[in-house]
Amino acid sequence: MSRFRFVADHAGVFDVRRLCWVLGVFRSGLYRWLRAAPVRAARRADDARLVACIGVVHAVSG
Repeated sequence: MSRFRFVADHAGVFDVRRLCWVLGVFRSGLYRWLRAAPVRAARRADDARLVACIGVVHAVSG
């Protein structure tokens, strides 16, 4: 689990500023990481499609 994920998961329980300080991350980095979530999800989906295509090509090439 990344430190940013930990902060995001516990933001409702603890103060974000304190979590970031304790974990040694910048709040600006946390918010940049949160904004980039859709891009990461799209990349994972693209990677999954690519892996499926590679599997098909590998199976066909026998």
